[in-house]
Amino acid sequence: MWIATFRLAIRNLLLHKLRSFLTVLGTILGVASVIAMLSVGEGSKQAAVEQIRKLGATNVMVRSVRPGSGQGGEGDSSSTSGSSSSRSSVLSYGLKHEDLRVLEGLLDHRPQSDVAGEKQHLVKHVVPISLLRKNAQHGSHRIENSRVLGTTPELQQVKRLAVARGRFIHQDDIRDFNNVVVLSEGAARRLFHFEDPLGQPVLLGKGAYRVIGILARQGSGNARAGQIGADDLNEDLYIPISSARSRFGELQRIVSAGSRTYERNQLSEIAIAVYSEQVVPQTAEMVRTLLKTKHKDDQEYEVVVPLELLHQAEHEKQIWNIVLGSIAGISLLVGGIGIMNIMLATVTERTREIGIRRAIGAKRSDIIRQFLVETVVLSTTGGLIGILAGVSIPWLVTRLAGIPTLTSMWSIAVAFGISVLTGIVFGVYPARKAARMNPIEALRHQ
Repeated sequence: MWIATFRLAIRNLLLHKLRSFLTVLGTILGVASVIAMLSVGEGSKQAAVEQIRKLGATNVMVRSVRPGSGQGGEGDSSSTSGSSSSRSSVLSYGLKHEDLRVLEGLLDHRPQSDVAGEKQHLVKHVVPISLLRKNAQHGSHRIENSRVLGTTPELQQVKRLAVARGRFIHQDDIRDFNNVVVLSEGAARRLFHFEDPLGQPVLLGKGAYRVIGILARQGSGNARAGQIGADDLNEDLYIPISSARSRFGELQRIVSAGSRTYERNQLSEIAIAVYSEQVVPQTAEMVRTLLKTKHKDDQEYEVVVPLELLHQAEHEKQIWNIVLGSIAGISLLVGGIGIMNIMLATVTERTREIGIRRAIGAKRSDIIRQFLVETVVLSTTGGLIGILAGVSIPWLVTRLAGIPTLTSMWSIAVAFGISVLTGIVFGVYPARKAARMNPIEALRHQ
């Protein structure tokens, strides 16, 4: 009986091919929009979450924050040289070496006990980072105002920097004030093109530095100290922090619009790596408390906790999925209404057929089954075609626009399930209306 009903439904739908296609089109667009919108939203949010993860879920970053123009720190006095239009001033702000020494005291802090009762260390590494803006040059190739990071060997573990060739900075480089540099993948490509960078000199400012390593290509999440999605870290250069302090000092000159501004910023960032995610909030609170005792103005720095940002991003991702799914689900609802509208018209057109079937012994359940099968065929066909379109759209978006997308199986299953369920729900009323017809009146219908 079910097979015969299915064949009858297919035959009746093929009698009006254009009408059936237009009816299915609403479901196709609905399913495709649900899958496509969820894929784009999931891809973008997943990319944001991955950027935050690259900062390290067990890290706590403290960044120096540059005050706005007109807010001077140490050395607020300005001196005029040459003419009244040429002006120089010194702006001192941010983290200092004293802050580093205070935070390094956390390395010996043991607030928790293990099963054996022994105290466990809280902090694994405390890594200073000094950001410098210097012109990098090799031969005729040059990078204007490149980001040069003076740091220590522990940064490789804290920021999860993978070395493709050579090595990263060693403690010997820190101790001996070596003029060595580690290039990110993008910086090595821009400065050397097809040459082998290892062992070659690179000019940073007026000093020559020997290339000792090239990093593998990284994401762009931890490009700037503690900041998400800023510059591309594949353009960074890494030198020993001792060399950065001795060669470049702490005073940088910035020339713009006829004025010379000098900035004194001892440390751009202090990265703190803890042993487990469970103690990250406790460590962050301790860092905030310690820095408040050293800084009268807490706007000179900010504490960035990637774990908190990660939880927030995941929560926002769930909200966006619900919002995007709800918006796209409206089109499925419209498609279901279209199916019900067409089926009501079909019932009116086939009133005499229904009367004949009832007269020769068909039960109400047979009539309901006949029209329900037709609505399910419409919604299922639309759902399958919509899946193909919904999977193809994110692929085209990624290929043509470069926007990351992620099509998950649950979004496909939800979209297809809703399309079939919508067809059944909106097909019940026309089917019941057809089944409740009086056979005698149906036979008289013209």
